Amino acid sequence: MSSDLQDPRPPWPPPEPQQPSPTASRVAFAAVDDPARIHASLIKTAAGDRAFNHLIALYSRRPSTISDALRLFRRLPFPPNVVSWSALISAHSHDPAAAFRLFVSMLRSPTPPNQRTLATLLGTCASFPSVLSTAVAQVHSLSVKLSLSRLPFAGSALVTAYSKARRPLDALKAFDKIDEKDGVCYAAAVVGLAQNRRPTEALSLFTEMRAAAFESTMYSVSGALRAAAEAAALEQSRVIHAHAVVVGLESNLVVGTALVDAYGKSGLVSEAQRAFDDLQDDANVVAWNAILSAYAQQGQADPAVQVFEKMLSTGLKGDELTFLAILTACSNAGLVSETERWLTSMSAEHGMSPGLEHYTCLVGAKARVGQLEEAQRVALAMPFEPDAAVWRTLLSACVAHGEAGLGQAAGRRLLELDPQDDSAYVMLANVYTAAGRRDEVARLWTAMRERGVKKEGGRSWVEVRGEVHVFLAGDKRHPMAREIYAKVEELMGGIAKLGYVQEAAAAAEEGLWYHSERLAVAFGLVSGAAPQGKALRVVKNLRICGHCHRVFKFISRVIDRQIVVRDAHRYHRFEHGVCSCKDLW
Repeated sequence: MSSDLQDPRPPWPPPEPQQPSPTASRVAFAAVDDPARIHASLIKTAAGDRAFNHLIALYSRRPSTISDALRLFRRLPFPPNVVSWSALISAHSHDPAAAFRLFVSMLRSPTPPNQRTLATLLGTCASFPSVLSTAVAQVHSLSVKLSLSRLPFAGSALVTAYSKARRPLDALKAFDKIDEKDGVCYAAAVVGLAQNRRPTEALSLFTEMRAAAFESTMYSVSGALRAAAEAAALEQSRVIHAHAVVVGLESNLVVGTALVDAYGKSGLVSEAQRAFDDLQDDANVVAWNAILSAYAQQGQADPAVQVFEKMLSTGLKGDELTFLAILTACSNAGLVSETERWLTSMSAEHGMSPGLEHYTCLVGAKARVGQLEEAQRVALAMPFEPDAAVWRTLLSACVAHGEAGLGQAAGRRLLELDPQDDSAYVMLANVYTAAGRRDEVARLWTAMRERGVKKEGGRSWVEVRGEVHVFLAGDKRHPMAREIYAKVEELMGGIAKLGYVQEAAAAAEEGLWYHSERLAVAFGLVSGAAPQGKALRVVKNLRICGHCHRVFKFISRVIDRQIVVRDAHRYHRFEHGVCSCKDLW
């Protein structure tokens, strides 16, 4: 078998092909469940190229008959054509090394590959992340030499492969090189960019696709919704939702699930629930997980459990992501006993072994309510080696609870696993600062500089009439900067009257007044992003700082409306001076 894979070309000149018998071919392919019977019939009727190539594909459908596909290829009664080669390469989709050896043999043969051959090879590699990044670059290079990369079919396959290899910029370059783009090309680019957290580019391409009058598909629409969800762009989600209704895709399961996810990540659980209800009896486990995740992000444990029980009543069984959503909901709500119960029931009642992510939820639940030593014990006793996420969760809680000793230990563990994690340095510095250990802070910043680690800048953004406005701390580049800063000062004066007594001078000196999330809130107010009675929505790329968290509780009273902030950890819903996270985040 291994020697066959080295060079599967026929070792003898094949006989001249004979014309097939149409009637016999129709009879042969009626019994598609038995390739051997079809093979025997084709031999008797002297079928042509198309019939034998189809037979190679039939033999390839079962692992037990792949060797028969290879044997048939070696004995074809005609010179193998591009369809023959492509079918054989597709037959080895389970083995990228074998598929590549066959492809090399094809390059040595008189038959050059076409764009479908390249797409088949790239599809094979896409199932094996360990080889994908290198393979797609090699195939891309060859496709350029063969003038195939500019064709829609091969070009879209390159876009998809680069996207799965986590190389979105290369995917975008491959897309730009396609001469005559079609709807499939646009869908591949939109989905790929959305999967790689490039929401702005994905939404821009979706808009370009619609302007070019290409037909929307479930792939392009769901990809655009995923991009809108990543940016928490509620208005964009609603626009795409309306477009899905117009083109008749709203009831599609993939699009409907994407709608649930988009509304959930925008913080509108009620809208997500309505989108889920519209799926009626078509919802699969992925759709159920999407609505569970919507409740989990808000820390709404009771509704999440009710949804799960309803899911079980339909006859569906949850998977690892289902339980991760329930555990996340309990953890975000600080329900330690409930988190422990669900972690135990996962294996005892549902026959699933909890993974590292599930144990991390228990660590987070205990840490959030101040059971820091218990959280550390869980981290050290669980049947997995704690990863960076575990120690980051514990360190974050130590910052919130002012626990310097345990925070230092968690920070050191985190930096051992990921010395380039800028957030670890910042959180550890906060622990030292709260403990008055200024020398330790200085040494930490020195180590950070020596290792070449740069702190990720805080960014916050707010959506106004479909346009996203991004702010940095102390940002004065916005055309409305004067009005924004005036509104910040007005708000700070307003909360001072309500009893906010943080030392204003120190806050101003440290630049806390003009953190990115405060500028975003101020802009939202002066720009009319949230009319009276509507929630003001802000997204932040990092964890909201404790100063801003306290300020926003007061601001929600000053402006008498709800402020929703989605930070890197969870949602915060500020209303009447209280946050939905209960100050546990």
